[in-house]
Amino acid sequence: MSKKKVKTIAIYGKGGIGKSTTTSNISAALSVAGLKVLQIGCDPKSDSTTTLRGGGYVPTILDTLREKKTVKSNEVIFEGFNGIYCVEAGGPAPGVGCAGRGIITSVELLKQLRVFEELDLDIVVYDVLGDVVCGGFAVPVREGIAEHVFTVSSADFMAVYAANNLFKGIQKYSNNGGALLGGVIANSINTDYAREIVDDFVSNTKTQVVEYVPRSVTVTQSELQGKTTIEAFPDSEQAKVYKTLANKIWNHTESKVPSPLNDKELHEWAFKWADTLLAMETGEVRGVAAAI
Repeated sequence: MSKKKVKTIAIYGKGGIGKSTTTSNISAALSVAGLKVLQIGCDPKSDSTTTLRGGGYVPTILDTLREKKTVKSNEVIFEGFNGIYCVEAGGPAPGVGCAGRGIITSVELLKQLRVFEELDLDIVVYDVLGDVVCGGFAVPVREGIAEHVFTVSSADFMAVYAANNLFKGIQKYSNNGGALLGGVIANSINTDYAREIVDDFVSNTKTQVVEYVPRSVTVTQSELQGKTTIEAFPDSEQAKVYKTLANKIWNHTESKVPSPLNDKELHEWAFKWADTLLAMETGEVRGVAAAI
């Protein structure tokens, strides 16, 4: 009997961009579609899986290892919405050590416990803070732990800046078996100009937008209940967007090496858009297409 192939993806994004919200809704949508999902939160805040567990937090791997020499799988793996397996890597004590160490330690422990083999999984989803300056956060890319990397971005410059940094990391490790880029998940896209900015960025970096996700009060309402939108409002328009995104990610097979902009190119690109939006605001031009 052949061993089942488990798909592994990593979703990156800067803090506050909606990375964990997006990731948890993807996991929930995949689960509703009948897949067995393991979500591993790799943010030191340890809040990746809260909306999969009714707003509740779970003990992290690093905290558990600090308390015990021997750890069992049921002490670090917890079931959430619709049977999704939830893990939080955790981080070091404040002001001590590398915040990315939790990822390295967690992957090692889960391998030792044979979790990836024994849970009969279809897909493993890593939710990773998009700061690849720290070596720990680069592990899913550098070590090829994830097959495909996606990044959550928006039209805001700092979100684009973080995405471009991630592209640099993927490019750097691509020749050594590192994970490749599946594309950009454009979040909080409610205007034509926001969509145009993201489209222009992915065009310049030779990648693609996987899905456009609008900002919606439905997401806020869901999270105030400690739930994903998929669980709280399964028939909403926002849930349909997440289900479409999850389906695209599940069926995604070909990832590529992006072409990140250097610092000068990125700032020139940003200044161009600043001038474009100013021209629109002052009425010198109408519409994004006319301004660029």
